[in-house]
Amino acid sequence: MNSARESAAHDIPALLVAIRPRLHRYCARMVGSAIDGEDVLQDALIKAVEAAPTAGPIRNPEGWLFRIAHNTALDFLRRRNRQEALHSLQEVDMIVDEIDTVASRQIAATSLRTFMRLPVGQRASVILMDVLGCSLQEICDVMDLSLPAVKAALHRGRTQLRELAEEPDDAPPPRLSAADRARLANYVDHFNARDFDAIRAMIAEDVKLDLVNRTRLTGKAEVSRYFGNYARINDWHLVPGLVEGHPAVLVLDPAAIPGSKPKYFILLGWASGKVARIRDFRHASYVAEDADILVDQDKIGR
Repeated sequence: MNSARESAAHDIPALLVAIRPRLHRYCARMVGSAIDGEDVLQDALIKAVEAAPTAGPIRNPEGWLFRIAHNTALDFLRRRNRQEALHSLQEVDMIVDEIDTVASRQIAATSLRTFMRLPVGQRASVILMDVLGCSLQEICDVMDLSLPAVKAALHRGRTQLRELAEEPDDAPPPRLSAADRARLANYVDHFNARDFDAIRAMIAEDVKLDLVNRTRLTGKAEVSRYFGNYARINDWHLVPGLVEGHPAVLVLDPAAIPGSKPKYFILLGWASGKVARIRDFRHASYVAEDADILVDQDKIGR
């Protein structure tokens, strides 16, 4: 979090583009969902753009943005009634445990669901240091806590994560229902066949499209142009699946090795048998890096 600080102070929008994936990694782990993390990130970016003109000189623009993202994530958690007391940490002065590269990578790869089992203060400190590589002082600035409190949170968070990693995961994997599989398969089959007239027939007159990190469109006439853009490119193959337990359209790279992780995904909302909402993450592919994704193996054949 120490690059391009002064030069970016007067160009917050450009900095937002550069560090958006890192901000998302933080938000997703704080709220336990890559999808919700993007919602939190978008709220944080709006706050940052609105606040920048009156913020005065920003000494550390990246730290300032992470502070906004941190507070926005806390607001989100409060709305979900999952807020723990950030300032209840005992201010014990301790030396932060040194961890090796392997341990650091293991922490970074920990599932979002596991991070959510940590208290908020521990969760934030571990994410900032072990996932994003922030210094202790930067963590203090983001969380507005003393150095001893951050050290305590980091020590306890790492300890608890190690304990959680040793517990067996007995939860059965989620599965698509028969109804979800049928309507996703119908959408995917028409899309892969490039039968976009059939796809347009499936969408509602008042359909809403969120092309994340790019644009939003409303109404069948406007959204129909979106399908025309897909008709002009060949870097996609769709399969049904699940993202964080939600039925989703997964987008594979036709040139990738079989079994590769989807590049990004598309969420669909239905009303009265029609597609009423489309949320396409093509221009926010970083969301898929942290999401819990399952491919419907019955539809892998190409």
